[in-house]
Amino acid sequence: MNPADISAAVREHVRSVSLGESTGHDWWHVSRVAGLAATISEAEGGDPLRVELTALLHDVFDEKFYDGNAGAALSDLVEQLGIRAAFSDMVWDGIIYDILHLGFKGVFDRTPLSPEGQIVQDADRLDAMGAIGIARTFAYGAVKGQEIYNPESGCVEICTPEEYRNVNRSTINHFYEKLLLLRDRMNTDTARKIAERRHRFMEEYLAEFFAEWEYTVSCSRRDQDGCAGKKNQSG
Repeated sequence: MNPADISAAVREHVRSVSLGESTGHDWWHVSRVAGLAATISEAEGGDPLRVELTALLHDVFDEKFYDGNAGAALSDLVEQLGIRAAFSDMVWDGIIYDILHLGFKGVFDRTPLSPEGQIVQDADRLDAMGAIGIARTFAYGAVKGQEIYNPESGCVEICTPEEYRNVNRSTINHFYEKLLLLRDRMNTDTARKIAERRHRFMEEYLAEFFAEWEYTVSCSRRDQDGCAGKKNQSG
C-alpha cells in the first residue's frame, strides 16, 4: 500500500467508529488534530505519514473510554487494516507508545515522546483550547453529568493522577486543572504561537463567565430583598 492508500484506510476506519461520538472526541476532533499536526509537521519536521497515523489513531482506544489493553488493541488494529508494512515493528512500537502517552493526565505526566509524538500531542492539546476547546469541555462535562459550576465547592485542587480521573468537580474546574496550563506545555514553537491566541480567548471567556455569574447573583439578591420587603409591608 502506498501512503495515500494507508491514510485512506485508516481514515475510513476511524471515521466509522467515531462519527457521532458525543464527548468531543468524535471524528471531527480527530480530523482537526490530524490537520493541525500536519501544519505543525510542515514547520517542525518529522515523518509526515507517522505524524498522520499517530493523529488518526490517537483516540481509538483512549483510556477514558476503553478498559482493555490499548497497546495490544492498537497492534491488532494495525494488522486488521493491513498497514503493518508501512513501518518496521520498531517504529510501530514507537507509534503505539506515543499514542498511549500523549494524552493529558494532569500535571503529573511528562513522558518523553518521539518528535512525531510531540507534534501530535501539541495538535491534540491545541484542540482542547480556544473556542472549540471550550465547546468540547462542556460537551464532555454534560455527558459525564458534571455541574457547569458550583460556587460552594469553588475550584477543586487536583493533586494526584487518581484524583484527576476520579474526583467529582465542575466543568469550570477543568479550565484550571488543564486548559489554562496547556499553553506552557507545548513542545514546538509552531504550536506555542497558535496556543497564544487560544489561551487569551479562554481567559476572556472565563472573565465574562464570572462577570455574568456575579451579575445574576447580585440581581437575584436584589429580587429576593424586594420580595421580602413587599411581604413585610403587606403583613
